[in-house]
Amino acid sequence: MTIKNVNSPAEGETRDGLYGDVDPVALPENSFRELEEGEHYRPMMHPERDYAEVTPYSVSMGLILAVIFSAAAAYLGLRVGQVFEAAIPIAIIAVGLSGALGKKNPLGQNVIIQSIGSCSGVIVAGAIFTLPALFILRETLGDQITVSFIEIFFSSLLGGVLGILFFIPFRKYFVKDMHGKYPFPEATATAQVLASGQSSKGSGKQAITLVIASLIGGVYDYIVATFGWWAEVLSTTATTWGNALAEKTKLVFSCNTGAALLGLGYIVGLKYAFVIFAGSIFVWWIIIPLMGTYGSAELVAMAPQAIFSDYARMIGIGGIAMAGVIGIVKSWPIICQAVGLAGREFKGGADGVKTIRWQRDLSMKHVLFFIAIALAAVLIFFWIGVIGTWWQALVAWIVVTVIAFLFTTVAANAIAIVGSNPVSGMTLMTLIVASAIFVSIGLSGPSGIVASMVIGGVVCTALSMAGGFVTDLKVGYWLGSTPRKQETWKFLGTFVSAATVGGVILLLNNVYGFTGENALVAPQANAMAKVIEPLMMGGNTPWILYMVGAILALILNWLGVPALAFCLGMFIPLHLNTPMLVGGAVSWWVGSRSKDKAVNDARRDRGTLISSGLIAGGALFGVFAALTQFLGFHYDNPISPICTQILGVIAYVALIVYVALDSLRARR
Repeated sequence: MTIKNVNSPAEGETRDGLYGDVDPVALPENSFRELEEGEHYRPMMHPERDYAEVTPYSVSMGLILAVIFSAAAAYLGLRVGQVFEAAIPIAIIAVGLSGALGKKNPLGQNVIIQSIGSCSGVIVAGAIFTLPALFILRETLGDQITVSFIEIFFSSLLGGVLGILFFIPFRKYFVKDMHGKYPFPEATATAQVLASGQSSKGSGKQAITLVIASLIGGVYDYIVATFGWWAEVLSTTATTWGNALAEKTKLVFSCNTGAALLGLGYIVGLKYAFVIFAGSIFVWWIIIPLMGTYGSAELVAMAPQAIFSDYARMIGIGGIAMAGVIGIVKSWPIICQAVGLAGREFKGGADGVKTIRWQRDLSMKHVLFFIAIALAAVLIFFWIGVIGTWWQALVAWIVVTVIAFLFTTVAANAIAIVGSNPVSGMTLMTLIVASAIFVSIGLSGPSGIVASMVIGGVVCTALSMAGGFVTDLKVGYWLGSTPRKQETWKFLGTFVSAATVGGVILLLNNVYGFTGENALVAPQANAMAKVIEPLMMGGNTPWILYMVGAILALILNWLGVPALAFCLGMFIPLHLNTPMLVGGAVSWWVGSRSKDKAVNDARRDRGTLISSGLIAGGALFGVFAALTQFLGFHYDNPISPICTQILGVIAYVALIVYVALDSLRARR
């Protein structure tokens, strides 16, 4: 639906008839393109009418889903290093439930459910990328490293609150002023799912498809994790010839067979999955063989995995840090424009013009007041709960405030363009900068490590929240919800998600741990631990490797290659990146079989729905597998390793065939 009016009203001014009378039952055709001169966007809910949004049903359901998906996302993220975006599966569940319960015109309530529930993924990402490093370092440094539920909870909570408040002044720039200029892949999919709930047809079928995919993915991953009937990781080292090749040339190929990772790769798509995989191949097939063949005697004697963990991965860390700097430089004009926009709104807040419901944010005066309270709480937390010395806590507070604010636009920009938030890279740079500052003011050793990691958790969660919140607000903009209500109730979802993730991290540490043979991978947290230990304990910091990675990121950026995605592939293990490429390839194949673009789009969308089910089911049943082991269940697998590899290939191929063929069932 396109509405044009050359005599448009002033910013925020209302005008009867401008937006029409009838609510559309689908997203308007100008939702995803730039508007022409004099053209206005009309969301699905009338901008000047009131709708049921915040209700006991929407708030309670949002909180329940926040708890469930916080637990699921924490398990998956610590296991494979990737936190799935919870917005899509939560939106599907909200639509399915509203249809099953016979809710009348449920769109506004479903937006609130999605907005509250999606706190889970962003809070989890901020927590698990940093705070498990304290458990990892405690293995080597002993009880000098302390970690408690209170530290995890407040680090996640305060970081999430800062992320919400810091992004609100940027909402109009990213969401309204840049309409059609950013693709918003995650928000697009979420908005389309929620919009489908306005029509009774299709929503029930979507829910059934999601449930079936969730059960398949969940049971599949539960069997692997609990019984090990087929190999969780396919590797060339499982064969005699592959093991000999690894010893002589350090060449290894591996692939995780999990359902959740396959679904994640499908949603990411072939382009960025290939870039991430290319980063892995660069490390595993070029850097590691070179180091293991022409390096020192110590390197020649090391296994490929050890070379990766102790040396090659550091290049990726340096690249990720530089990619964050590049992001800030590119986003500087955005920062200036958005701050100016917020400033003008603050000055004109009492000019008597009534803002339409659809563009009504929290008052800028209230936002600034809440930012002051939140920053004061962060300072008190650092002083009393973490560091203990006032002036050192003040320095840490300044570092967090400046970096979190500057990187807010980087996180939002990344989500708006590619749907992926580079919080781990930006947090790594924060840790390097903060640790160097802390050491210079006398805050080092175990106490410095705890301080740095908790502070890093606050920054990481703030950036993760800022990136996730732009998705929620863009969805609300397309559909016509009230920004103020989304912004207000986001705080409650943050509180619940922070409490949940704190308990889940402690549970998973007790069951699996984060170091050792069968421990959870927690790749980002391990990377953080490797960065922080030499800086704080006086060891040899691999600055040369960091510099090589930083220079590589600059070259990649110059060549037009997404530096962040490539460098992420360099420090995430190969077996976790290979299934991303497989899933991306399936997505490309499904979406290119027909000569009819509409059919291809329908098939790709159905595959996205199925993949969301694999992700959600695999992650949820992963938590069940952890609880099974925590309760003392142990299964001795009688199948030989080589047979589990063969069965792993068969099971994985069957899963791929299911995703591909079921996706092809879609019609226009």
